[in-house]
Amino acid sequence: MARPQAPVSVTVLGECVADAFTDPVRSSSDELALRALPGGGPANTAVALARLGTPTRFLGRFSTDVFGTLFRARLSASGVDLTGSVTAPEPSTLAVADLDDSGQATYTFYADSAADWQWTDEELAATQQDDAACLHTGSLALIRQPGGSRIEDHLAKAREHVTVSIDPNVRPLLVPPAAYRERLPHWCALADILRLSEDDLALLLPGVGAEEACDTWHAAGARLVVITLGGRGALASLDGLRVTVAAPAIDVVDTVGAGDSFTAGLLHRLAALGHLGGRLDALSLEDLTDACSFAARVAALTCSVPGANPPLADAVGLKAGVAGLLPHA
Repeated sequence: MARPQAPVSVTVLGECVADAFTDPVRSSSDELALRALPGGGPANTAVALARLGTPTRFLGRFSTDVFGTLFRARLSASGVDLTGSVTAPEPSTLAVADLDDSGQATYTFYADSAADWQWTDEELAATQQDDAACLHTGSLALIRQPGGSRIEDHLAKAREHVTVSIDPNVRPLLVPPAAYRERLPHWCALADILRLSEDDLALLLPGVGAEEACDTWHAAGARLVVITLGGRGALASLDGLRVTVAAPAIDVVDTVGAGDSFTAGLLHRLAALGHLGGRLDALSLEDLTDACSFAARVAALTCSVPGANPPLADAVGLKAGVAGLLPHA
């Protein structure tokens, strides 16, 4: 199987979100205390990739407000390259998270006219000087306007020389699922890798099984479709050939950022195995199973701590590039 001579890089394009969690210890009947943590699907993925050892560049629009400063600090501290990101006058996006007893989060968003959705053609054109093997995007930045359509155009140009990865990350409180359904065939035509959750699947294709959904998205153009199934692991379909992987047994603290960490683990391992940079032509089911198993373990470690706090490579005995899998839980 192919092996690169040096670690290849990944560029992530998308939003940062301030995830505000209620702090019951500091709250009272007449005061609600919130603890704000830096998040956002694409930003979480970039952080996780960099912590695993993949050279990672993040393209975002950072507000000059206090949250924008927080976002920059978190990404930089994790080793993410912010060259090409934009300093923006608009406000940051805020999400207030409510966790249930199982650690599942539901969100209330404050996102109107936020910096993340205001990409211009000129800003995106200025990011193209890039030697990355993969461009990952999705989530709200790809669906919210006016920036979403411009990012689609950017992907169409970028895919001539990179592997394109998309995570729709459906947020029905902000964007009607019908809007995602309308754009998804076009995204599949642009994407080599489509990674989504079973919750996304239920919103995008209600009543449709995972394998049938994979076939639908293959027909639209996506070669690799991966559907994460929470504690049941993940289903991956490569041109219709399926593999399933189990999720390690862990004590879940919360699930914030789990899908983003899975995506990062998947891309990191595919990069280490030499499969990023083109149309996945050499990807085998063996390597796909390897990559998805690795990704499931990275996601599990993220679920074992509060917030979107993906693991550092050193903490789990990994090295940059081709490395052993995380130890089994």
